Parts: sequence; C-alpha cells; structure tokens
Amino acid sequence: MPILKKTLLGTVREYAVVTFGILLYVLGWSIFLVSNNLVGGGVTGISAIIQYATHGLIKVGYSYFVINAGLLIAALFVLGFGFGGKTVYAIVIASVGLNVFQTVIPADFIQAIALDNGKLMSTIMGGIMVGVGIGLTMSVGGSTGGTDIIALMVNKYHNVSPGRLILYMDVVIILSSLLVPSYTADGQSVPLVEKLTTVVYGFILIVINSTVLDYVIAGSRQSVQLFILSKKYSEIADAITRDLHRGVTVLNGKGWYTRSDTEVLMVITRKTDLNILLRYIRAIDPDAFLSVSSVTGVYGKGFETIKK
Repeated sequence: MPILKKTLLGTVREYAVVTFGILLYVLGWSIFLVSNNLVGGGVTGISAIIQYATHGLIKVGYSYFVINAGLLIAALFVLGFGFGGKTVYAIVIASVGLNVFQTVIPADFIQAIALDNGKLMSTIMGGIMVGVGIGLTMSVGGSTGGTDIIALMVNKYHNVSPGRLILYMDVVIILSSLLVPSYTADGQSVPLVEKLTTVVYGFILIVINSTVLDYVIAGSRQSVQLFILSKKYSEIADAITRDLHRGVTVLNGKGWYTRSDTEVLMVITRKTDLNILLRYIRAIDPDAFLSVSSVTGVYGKGFETIKK
C-alpha cells in the first residue's frame, strides 16, 4: 500500500509539474514572442514562421502538433516504444495552449506588457519563461519534443553531441526566417531590415533559453548525502528502498563514547526528495541521528551518466 500511494502521488506531482511548465512555455510564446513576430529555435520556431507566412491562418499550435506527431511516430520505431508518455502529454497540452492563449489573452494586456516594452525586453522575458517551462518539464522526465527527438535519434547512430546538434538546428531555423515572407497580425509585410533584427533577437532568445534551462535542470538535479544512525536502522533502510526506491548502504561503525558497535546508513538522493526522506526517518525513529551534506557530482544508476 505505501508503494502504491507513493507511486500515485508521485505520478500526479510529475504531471502537475509538466502542466505548469508547459503553461509557462505557452505563455512565454503567446504573450511575448508571437505578438512581436519573433522567432526561436525548435518546432515552435518553425511553427511561428509558418503562422507569420500564412497571415495567421495556420496558427502555431496546428503545425506544432503535426510536426511533433510525425517525429513521435519516427521516434517510436527508432528509439523504441518506451518513449516517454509525459512527452506526448506535454506536446498535446502545448499544441492546444499555443492556439487558445493567442485568442483568450486580452490584446490590451499584451500591448501593455509586451509590445510597449519593445522586442528586446519581450525576448528576455519570453526567453526566461520558455526556459523555465522547458526546464521544469525536463526535470520530471518530460520533454517538449521537437528537435530534442531528432537529436536523440541521430545520436543513436552517430557520435554527435545532442546539445550541439540542437544548437545547429536552432540556428538554421532562425536563419530560415529570412527566406520566408512574414506578415504581422494586421497583414503588413515585414521588411527585410526588420527581419534581420528579428534574427538577432532569435539568437539572443536561444542563448537565454539554454542558460535558464541549464540553471533549472542543475537545481533540480542537485544531490545530497545522508548518514543515518538509528537503532531502527533496518526499518529505515527497508522503508527507503521499498517506498522511495533509493539505494541504501549499511556501514559498520563503532561509537567511541559508548564503545558499542553500530550500523550507519548512507543514502544519496536528489535534493528534491530530501524532505520526504526526512519525514520517513522521523516517523520511524524521531531520535535518529543524521547528517546531511551536498555533493557536487553523483554518477551511476538513477543519477548522472559519465560522459565520454
């Protein structure tokens, strides 16, 4: 029963984080980027270019869904059927949101918060919201799809850095906006000089995205190391491995003051899981003695992978 309860609550929490992350992602694009005819990387960048070129007839959400659906089908055959369900969920929610929010957000609000503040400020604000949104989604195993999927498929057969490949694709997508006609919401053609500045804003956008994304991911992946001393060490170890699915190492120790042998539990876990771990320990043994310290790097199953 504790395992079922933990799994259900954990799944609900993860999908809630994905939903909130996608909400930020969609709002960043709808309020700050699309309203200013700005472009970015990934499938959303391609979809934005398509919307600008079709006078807004083909909204971002439609092409975003179609392109990602094709990539997901290809990924199922290349990467296997274990490909993330949260990614599919994120793509569906984002596709709907990218269309809906463009119509439900009041024009006066977008004018005051985005258009009146200029394209540079909109690029910064939109980049921060999009980066945080992607970071939150990825922190619980989700993804917004797009060029991430392409990079994973290419990386399976070629020794190419996914991050570098995504960067190259983003640069090509942004530069391609120069070759496609672009129109504002009121139907006016965007001159070439303005499109050149849009490309520069696009490069600024992907830099902000990647910086914020790395910061969010690094924060969610911080790990801690615990040493636990308790007479009920076996119950605590069983609870951690059974309910929290974390490994426990039992070390033989000796208390020099009491001259008695004791067992010390060593646990390494994500910082985000620390609070629930402490609650488990307190519930089993309120008198347990423990120390918590941050670790700079943890590699192995359940944590980071040693890079080649």
